[in-house]
Amino acid sequence: MNSVKTIKHSYSADLSWIEGLTSQLGGKIDGNFITMPEELQTGTRYFLDCGEGIIAYYVNVMYNKNFRFIQKNLDKDFVGIYYNLTEGEATVDSNSSSYDVGRWRYNLCIVDGSLESDYNVKAGSATYALSIFIKKSMLREFIEKNNIHFQNIDKIADPSLNTIVRFERMSSDSYHLLNDLKKQSVGGPIFNLNLIGTVQMLLSNCLKKLSTERIIIQKLNSSDLANIIGIQMFLIEHIEENFPSIAIMSQKANMSESKFKNLFRKITGLTPNNFFMTNKLLRAKELLEKKQLSISQVSDQLSFTNNSYFASKFKEQFGISPKIFIKQL
Repeated sequence: MNSVKTIKHSYSADLSWIEGLTSQLGGKIDGNFITMPEELQTGTRYFLDCGEGIIAYYVNVMYNKNFRFIQKNLDKDFVGIYYNLTEGEATVDSNSSSYDVGRWRYNLCIVDGSLESDYNVKAGSATYALSIFIKKSMLREFIEKNNIHFQNIDKIADPSLNTIVRFERMSSDSYHLLNDLKKQSVGGPIFNLNLIGTVQMLLSNCLKKLSTERIIIQKLNSSDLANIIGIQMFLIEHIEENFPSIAIMSQKANMSESKFKNLFRKITGLTPNNFFMTNKLLRAKELLEKKQLSISQVSDQLSFTNNSYFASKFKEQFGISPKIFIKQL
């Protein structure tokens, strides 16, 4: 049985965490690289101070051992923006909740430095990820410098009023930026310029998208986050059934209905019903792509009221009817 290497570490928007993480990994610092024994992993870990209170941490590795990363930050005055394109078995666990990074499809996490996490990855998994750490005090400066209009930015960035957190899918623009960066040879001034440029563009894309949405100003803790993630997993596991009631979900999350609805939207940017329908339609698209079921059979399997309602929701989501989608396949 492959044993688990447990890493207890922290991040911050300066380089004070590098030495501790490297020591825990059993590695060495070589310039901007963290090198590790090949029996643990192969590939590249690279860090860079991008200036303006921003740190980039680039990881492109194959794990040769099971790892558990327990993150508990000492300095909480930062926001971590994690782009994670892991292929393999990787989960984030908290309390009694666990979600599979690959299956859940969420590859962009914006997480307040005050929140803890427990990340597990199995041997044989390949991780390509870019983490961006920015000081909360510099967040407003970045937003103003890039002419991004945020309502209530003072409240959003105030840790006594709000916990910054969002779990979602990265945009196609961000995906292409990361893929272009992956093609570069890591290290040296040219790569550093590319990395800084990519970080600036990813941050700008991410914040511009958030600025168009309603941000819930509310504090939450790691337990609240775990409970909401648990309900998201519950919804995905029951995606072929009808939408459960808010009362049932809030009870499972051990929250009042109003708190549950607010936190769900805060973390996902969607209402529970919209989250459920979006994932139901993504499942419908996957089933149609397999060409094993008819439109009517897919509609029935996913518990839509009738075929016309399914077709209208599908077109609303993807801009094309199921019939035309199948023809294009």
